[in-house]
Amino acid sequence: MSSSKPTSIKATEATRDRLRLLAQERGTTITELLEELAQSRLTQAEQEQRALEAAAELGLEYTEQVQRAGQSAWDKIRAHQSSAAA
Repeated sequence: MSSSKPTSIKATEATRDRLRLLAQERGTTITELLEELAQSRLTQAEQEQRALEAAAELGLEYTEQVQRAGQSAWDKIRAHQSSAAA
């Protein structure tokens, strides 16, 4: 767990209840669950950096076309995650 000062986050009761249930199922706390979630998701800048690194490893030039294809893949992943969570 991080050593930074705790803070509050506003959420609906339904969201709070779901987070509590998810945390209980994992044997953790809501705070630790949120920290894990925040660390597991990439920012757009991190995605871009990983895409650049992956293209270099594959010997590809990171063109606008490759960038668009990568963004399309991330969009499909997010859509799948959203539909799986529903």
